[in-house]
Amino acid sequence: MVMPPDSRPALLPEISGATAVAACAAMAVSYVAVLYAPTVILRFPPPTSLRSFLHRRFACAAVASAASTLATASLLRVWSLGNFADMFAVFGVRNDHLIQAVTIPLLLTSLVYAGSFVARLWYLLGSWGRDGDEVGIGCAQRLAHWIQAAADDVMVWRNYVVAPFTEELVFRACMIPLLLCGGFKTSSITFFSPVFFSLGKFLQHRANFVSSTHLNHLFELHQQGCNFMRSLLLVGVQLGYTVIFGWYAAFLFIRTGNLLSPIVAHVFCNMMGLPVFSSPRTKGMASIAFVAGSLSFFWFLYPATSPKLFNTRLDRCSCWHGYCNWQ
Repeated sequence: MVMPPDSRPALLPEISGATAVAACAAMAVSYVAVLYAPTVILRFPPPTSLRSFLHRRFACAAVASAASTLATASLLRVWSLGNFADMFAVFGVRNDHLIQAVTIPLLLTSLVYAGSFVARLWYLLGSWGRDGDEVGIGCAQRLAHWIQAAADDVMVWRNYVVAPFTEELVFRACMIPLLLCGGFKTSSITFFSPVFFSLGKFLQHRANFVSSTHLNHLFELHQQGCNFMRSLLLVGVQLGYTVIFGWYAAFLFIRTGNLLSPIVAHVFCNMMGLPVFSSPRTKGMASIAFVAGSLSFFWFLYPATSPKLFNTRLDRCSCWHGYCNWQ
């Protein structure tokens, strides 16, 4: 039973659309600006190593995330909800349906990487046939070594912990509730919310020409002697992939109402990189797997993210983002 929009309990205040957009833009700008505050505003000496540089960035990202969370809480007056569980639920922080929130988005996202799995399996099988048991032992040793080294690797923490958690918290958990309470439709939010993420990355590029993220790659590749058009194509693919993932992450957050869902997908995509569309070594099997996986992804996209799988009450729920009405 789906409750009509006008009969749902009005828990969070409505804000104007202009206010919601302005707040989201301010969060995107501040997320980047805080990264440069230690050297530009506080006049700290430049970091002497990559580790100290990233540690400083981690602290800045935490400050920016906390500021965005407090700003969202103030604009939506989440303390009016009465208890901490409802307050945290505004940001998708919930302790119910955790298994579904983690496993279903992970399995769904993995379908897009069917070609990648086939390419890697093909390589492992070929190596196994040449080297026998030594390959299996080598793989186990490499895995153990990677796990041991990961805890001390700042790049691992950046790619698989700090970036996914802070970016999803700011650009999904903070911005989407504001936009929804600002009167925007879920479909509009899904497709246009990545604009704020792109704004933040553009400002980061302008602030630091040699930064190693997104648009900077165009200039880095060109300076390294790569053909300009090829550099443009490579960066365009990466930017396009980032925007597409932004659509998917917003979709997951709105459908499930759980912040863990886009975070899990974000971490998984960072680990896998760009999906493998084709591989000459697999004799076309990677391409077939990619097509089959992509078709399966779109086939299961709505059923696998049905709000009924992630929420107990759908008839008289007190949700903030309208999953009762988006079936």
